[in-house]
Amino acid sequence: MPRVRHPDFSDPGRIALPQHAVLPDYRDGGLFALIRQIRDYLDGRPWQPPGAPATASRVDTAPRKLVFILIDGLGDMFLQRTGTNGALLAHRTGRLTSVFPSTTASAVTTTMTGLAPARHGLTGWFIRDRRFGGVIAPLPTMRRDRSPLRTPLALPRLFSYRTLFQRRKHPSVFISPRDLAFSPYSSRHSRGAETVAYKGLQGMIDAIVGTIAASGTGRMLVHAYYPTFDGLSHAYGCNSNEVVTHFGRIDAAFNQLIDRLQGSNTDIVLTADHGFIDSPPECAMDLDTLPGLHGMLAAPLFGERRATFCAVRQGADRDFEQMARECLAGKATVSRSADLIGFGLFGPGRPHPRLQERVGSHALLMEPGWTLRDHVAGEQEHAMIGVHGGLSADEMWIPLVEAHC
Repeated sequence: MPRVRHPDFSDPGRIALPQHAVLPDYRDGGLFALIRQIRDYLDGRPWQPPGAPATASRVDTAPRKLVFILIDGLGDMFLQRTGTNGALLAHRTGRLTSVFPSTTASAVTTTMTGLAPARHGLTGWFIRDRRFGGVIAPLPTMRRDRSPLRTPLALPRLFSYRTLFQRRKHPSVFISPRDLAFSPYSSRHSRGAETVAYKGLQGMIDAIVGTIAASGTGRMLVHAYYPTFDGLSHAYGCNSNEVVTHFGRIDAAFNQLIDRLQGSNTDIVLTADHGFIDSPPECAMDLDTLPGLHGMLAAPLFGERRATFCAVRQGADRDFEQMARECLAGKATVSRSADLIGFGLFGPGRPHPRLQERVGSHALLMEPGWTLRDHVAGEQEHAMIGVHGGLSADEMWIPLVEAHC
């Protein structure tokens, strides 16, 4: 598959996009560019956020440490609505786009590798890879029926790329919750970094401060991941009291971190992997209610509820497209997945060898509020109020928050 260059989104061509779609920026205005700058920092260049003018660059006379914090699910539009008078909004310097799909599996993998989704190949919570039995969830490393991946050399074959932290000039420390820090996914993607596990929000702040204090005078990256905000948003809705209350705790913790790191010669940059929208029950579609479409598929759905990939049976392409446009009018757009790859929606670089398989023959990009799912025997089903993965502004825009200590 030929290399995909930086996409030019000025002419969508055959791509049918949802209303008011925000497209991922793989140049200077997105998460991908931020991680590229972090990679450059690890290779010896002074830290500079993406998009900063050349006049803002500084000579690194005293080696500065860099703390990168990813708050899973903290969208920029949520921050602007909710963060009034808080430390996070006060230190917000701009916004970035997520990658596509705007989801943890795709975006967090970009932050751990520096690769766009086109290259690392994790194109949603579920991907299709017949080497491992069909549709699988790569982060928990299991199939949709919840059976574990036990194929010999499964992890090196599934995650066959280097990490952000390997072969760099300066060291990194990966700070992650105890229940995730040494999972197969985390262990594979943190190669090259020291791993520190924590418990709870305060535990993360203490781990960051302790790591900086013990780091000496040289450069170092601290890469910290916090998932609880995402889980609450899924369960209760992205504007619920539970989520707003927890956001207040995150904001206070960030303010505490700034205070505790004062004088440590440290730069802090905080962002997210994606934002959220809510999907009301009346907008949550089930594939079982669309038997015509269901019957044309050769595999269960994969990708995300908001960006659904379909493996259409050979010879049924045109019938599927026509039926999808008719029965999903106003709810989703339908495009051929190869066109999305060519359009550059998954980012630049040489595509993953199995990218086409992992995005199927067709993509259903959901309109704001709408979701689509199906069912697999043995699967643990989750009711979700808050969702992400699509191209709406709330899902795609993430904050850029900076502090200098």
